[in-house]
Amino acid sequence: MVTIILLLSCDFWAVKNVTGRLMVGLRWWNHIDEDGKSHWVFESRKESSQENKTVSEAESRIFWLGLIACPVLWVIFAFSALFSFRVKWLAVVIMGVVLQGANLYGYIRCKVGSRKNLTSMATSYFGKQFLRQNTGDDQTS
Repeated sequence: MVTIILLLSCDFWAVKNVTGRLMVGLRWWNHIDEDGKSHWVFESRKESSQENKTVSEAESRIFWLGLIACPVLWVIFAFSALFSFRVKWLAVVIMGVVLQGANLYGYIRCKVGSRKNLTSMATSYFGKQFLRQNTGDDQTS
């Protein structure tokens, strides 16, 4: 049980700090400022060349497939442990769900962007469209 939890922790660290950065160019972490406030940082790198894109596309698919399949597998294990009344294994399974789910959530936030950025982008886009329509109607009249 302890060995599995240690291996899960190592997998969480490797996927979060190494694999995600190298395979898909995404990384996330928590930063605490001088005031003691916690700030989550989600980053993604820009694609630089066409050659790099073909290699990273296959790697990206493998990464996302593994990132999505692992939490699903741990949820199946959770239901299996719950319905077979193996409560002692439920702690390990919950750790697996939490760690794999945290990585999945973090990388989805990196890929899509933070909610604050999405809100400001949507507001900016709709504001530009509104202005474009209004200025376009004024120019034709």
